[in-house]
Amino acid sequence: MTLQARNDTLITIFGGSGFLGRHLVRALAKRHYRIRVAVRRPDLTGHLQPLGRVGQIHAVQANVRHAGSVEAAVRDADIVINLVGILYERGRQRFDTVQAFGAEQVALAAANHGARMIQISAIGADENSPAAYARAKAEGEKAVLAAQPHAVVMRPSLMFGPEDDFFNKFAAMARILPALPLVGGGETKFQPVFVGDVAEAIARAVDGDARAGATYELGGPEVRTFKQLMEYVLEVTERRRLLIPVPFALAKLNATFLQYLPKPLLTPDQVELLKADNVVSEAAQQDGRTLQALGITPSSMAVIVPSYLWRFRKTGQFKSGRFA
Repeated sequence: MTLQARNDTLITIFGGSGFLGRHLVRALAKRHYRIRVAVRRPDLTGHLQPLGRVGQIHAVQANVRHAGSVEAAVRDADIVINLVGILYERGRQRFDTVQAFGAEQVALAAANHGARMIQISAIGADENSPAAYARAKAEGEKAVLAAQPHAVVMRPSLMFGPEDDFFNKFAAMARILPALPLVGGGETKFQPVFVGDVAEAIARAVDGDARAGATYELGGPEVRTFKQLMEYVLEVTERRRLLIPVPFALAKLNATFLQYLPKPLLTPDQVELLKADNVVSEAAQQDGRTLQALGITPSSMAVIVPSYLWRFRKTGQFKSGRFA
């Protein structure tokens, strides 16, 4: 695509102000696309403006639960990207309304306006999963492909980066707690992927490098168990803490109460998610539906994570030479 063609291409990104959204906006802005960020609170998108040229990025109000606002946000767009997802339910923000119904509304609006569609889901999306989160993600994929058969679906594994809610959370816990819990014994496998690599994969799909109608699974270069990830957090933050196995049944009981915190540390639905591995499938690897197939070499945790977890060390950026 020529530079002029990119300057003339308008992309609407639903949920573009979040963790993945800010990295995607940066990647697309560098490619000179025009970007419309559709979010519930446009007043909270000021951090996106410096990522592009004057007038290149603008925010509009939209709620994927309200078809009218979705339709307005998609108007005149050439490409529509849906990043909207929630990790826990609150009030009217339910998994089925946001990740299934909402995804369908975005896809229908994109189809009505003749726009290409890219849907961001998650590894583990499964209509038969015991976890409501995974079921809603799968239902969202199905609804999107029904409305837009040529849509590209991308399923990242656990994403990490400076603003992530995984490594930062457990590093903060290790700073104040004497032990970290290993739900289910910590045997669940993950394939952590750098959020910048996921953003680049989506950007390449925008460029037309992804196969229409395909579902890509995006994982990093390393597969690690939950226990190994906790050990890595302790290593990087130079902390010495106990790692205590917690059976799924006990974890779910504790989560019944923890889910009511303003920002839940754990929910019963997340416990269900932890019963299944979160890694790229062999089918996706064999069929060329991975980061590598898009020409992206995945970034290692060791290259990225220490650059933002150093602040959780007892001596900060200054290496102490011993564990705290």
